[in-house]
Order: sequence, then structure tokens, then C-alpha cells
Amino acid sequence: MSLLAVHLNDAAISVHDSDRFLYREPGFVLLEDDELTTGKAAFSQARLKPRRIHNHFWSELRTEPLPDRRFHHLSAADLVSRQLEQMWQRVSGEAIVVAVPAYMDTASLGLFLGIAGELQIPVAGMVDAAVAATRREYPGAVPVHVDLGLHSATLTRLKQDGQVQVDRAEVIEACGMIALHDAWIAQIAEEFVRQSRFDPLHTAETEQMLQDRLTDWLIAASAGESVQMEIEYRGISHAAEMESLELVATAAPVYHRIVSNLRALYRADETPALQLSDRAASMPGLADILTARVGGELFVQEPGATERGLLARCGHMRPGQGAVSLVRRLPWDQAPVAAVEESAPRHAGQPTHLLFNDRAYAINSDPLALGTQSGGAGRAVDLQQDMPGVSRQHCTLQLENGQCIIRDHSRYGTFLNGHRIDGSAVLQVGDLVRLGTPGYELRLITTEVGDGT
Repeated sequence: MSLLAVHLNDAAISVHDSDRFLYREPGFVLLEDDELTTGKAAFSQARLKPRRIHNHFWSELRTEPLPDRRFHHLSAADLVSRQLEQMWQRVSGEAIVVAVPAYMDTASLGLFLGIAGELQIPVAGMVDAAVAATRREYPGAVPVHVDLGLHSATLTRLKQDGQVQVDRAEVIEACGMIALHDAWIAQIAEEFVRQSRFDPLHTAETEQMLQDRLTDWLIAASAGESVQMEIEYRGISHAAEMESLELVATAAPVYHRIVSNLRALYRADETPALQLSDRAASMPGLADILTARVGGELFVQEPGATERGLLARCGHMRPGQGAVSLVRRLPWDQAPVAAVEESAPRHAGQPTHLLFNDRAYAINSDPLALGTQSGGAGRAVDLQQDMPGVSRQHCTLQLENGQCIIRDHSRYGTFLNGHRIDGSAVLQVGDLVRLGTPGYELRLITTEVGDGT
């Protein structure tokens, strides 16, 4: 049987036969004269006809009419059906096994199976995409798979109990490819205006040119210190140059949200093994920021890693052998690899004090306790008793092995930059710790001595 692997990431819905991609196109639809065009053809018109474009249908797969009046006679399920139909017409296979991103819930998967059945696409099985992509063990470390979709970033923490399985998944909305591309296009347009007095956002045609060339410019930025950009419009060539670090700075708000969520997935005593999809790794500066702020070791996957990992371990699956359910664990089929343990993330900044109510409390090897009745023999910051969600001995901070560690002792949780920690976490300069609801907020800072250090 010819079994094909399908990855339902809307940044690039892909079909792979273990040797090559047979289909790899974004989750875009163009509605024009009652004709639905999908994938790259729709994406190539996205800036020219933005009011006729829809790209949320994979991440919001439902049967309700779409809110946009131009698409009101259609549902997200109709658009998924159209792209699946066009995909299936272009590939040659007898059945598919599917890698499913974390943003697709149980209801979405049920609809997908129904649509595939209507199109007579046999589905042999469904596997969590992060599990499908992870083919080897990281002894002594905790792997987290990082991938980007159109509208979100997905962080999947994985267990390694004799096989790989999902431990916890975080879907970070508004942190996907569209948010990054929109920010970069706006910045690049400003540089064209500043350097050549040409505004590529003035017309839809030249705005589409920016989008069409953006991928190549990002590749150039990742490979060098600067990127040369050129657009020809009405016989006139317009040029601009940008430093690669400027693109990284523009992406910083998205990158920092990913970092913040990722750090909360790790306890203080754990070694990170950061497994990046090829898509995530291609974003300028993202890999460097993750290494610098999270620590551990970073592993970049090749294009098609998820699909090949799926076929290598699920080739025995066949359609029609009972109900299709989502598989969240698989055996490894490649040799293990050890992740390098670092004492602290590089360039993260070591806090020296905890700032609360205009007072700075020194952080050292003696635990600093926080809570409503945290006093006693040791050092403490006593908080008011009328704040909901604050325990008597809520948490402690101290220096351990060159790191600033926070440990949660509460019933209600301790939050690092808005994310609940799992028992403990490593703190960095600028971090915001919250206790209670609405809660107390405490900032991690560092002080300078007289010589400026």
C-alpha cells in the first residue's frame, strides 16, 4: 500500500512519500466569482485582494458560517474540504497518516475525519505532530518541540518514559508566521521609503512584491550581517539595505512571548533540549535568542522531519481497522543524543535583587521567603493576608549553583511572566513574578556598583 504522510500545519499543509514533498502549500483560500482557490495560488494574491482572502480555517475548523460577509455562505469546514480536495488531486497514494498540530482540538479532528471520508481519502491514523517529529531520546534532558503555524507558535514538552509522548502543549496565539511577516513587511517598507523615497505599501502590486520576496530576504538575513533588497516597479529599480539585527529586533515582541512561555515549561533542575522545526529555525535570530534565554542545547530539524518520522514508525497503519484516534506516543527509531548541560543561559543576566513596593531585597544563598506569614528564622517578605491566592509560605528565592532559583510552595501557583511555573524555575533580570489574584507583582533587577559593573 502506498501510504503518504500529511502534516496539517497551516503554515504549509504538506504531503510526503518519505523521499520528497508531493504537496506543500499554505492554508490560504481566495474567493473570487464563487471560485475557491487554495494554497500558493491564493497566497500569491493575498496582498492584491486581501478582502477576498481567508486563512483561519485550519486553526478554527468549525461548521458555523464564517463571520466575513464575503464568506458567510461558507464555513471553515468548506474551505478545509476544498484544500484537501485540491491536495488529493495532485498526489498519488492509497491512504494517508496524519501529523496533527496542537491547535487542532477533538472537535476539529472529528470534522477533519468526516471531510476526508466525504472526499474518499482513506485515513490510516493520526499522530501528534511533535511526537511524529521526535525520533530519538535526549538522555538526561527534557525535549520541547518548537514549531510555528500561520497564527500561533506551538511548544510541546515531551516525556521520555521508554518512548516519546506528549507531556504538555502550549499554543501561543498571535505568534505565528503572519504576525512575523506583517511586522517585517512594515519595517522593510519603511526602509525603502527612508533610503529610496519609494513606498512599496502605496499600491497593492508592490505590497505583493514585498511578500513574494520576503522569504529570500529572510534567508539572506540569516546567512549574513545585512540583506540587500530590490524592487522593480514600472521600469524603475528601487533598493534598500538592512542590517540583519534590525529584522531580529522587529521580531522581538513575538520572540519574547515564545521565550517566556518556553522558560515556564522547565523546572530549575532540568536541562533543556530545544527541538526546532526547520520553519522555526529559519526565522532570523530566533534560534540564537532561545539558546541565550533558555539554555541547554538546540537541535534543528531538516525539512520533512515530521513527515518522515511519521512514515518510519506508522507504516504499519491501515485504514478501516477500527476508529481513528489521536496517537500521542511512539517508540524511537534513531540513536539517542545527549544535550549539553549549561549552568545558566548565556547573556541572560543574573538578578541581584527582588524589587517590591519600592524596596529591593538582596538575593543570595539564604532563601528569601514570600507569603502572608513567611517570617521566622530566615529572611522574608511578608505580604498582606487579604490578597486571594497567596499562601502563608508561598515561594522562596535563592542563589544555587550560580543561578537565581524560585520554588513554589503554594496551593495556588506562582507565575513567571504570566505563566504558572511547575514547581521551580530559573529567574533572569527583568522577570516579573506574580503571586495571587489580581496579585502582587515583583520584579527581578540587578544593581551596579561604583565601577559600573
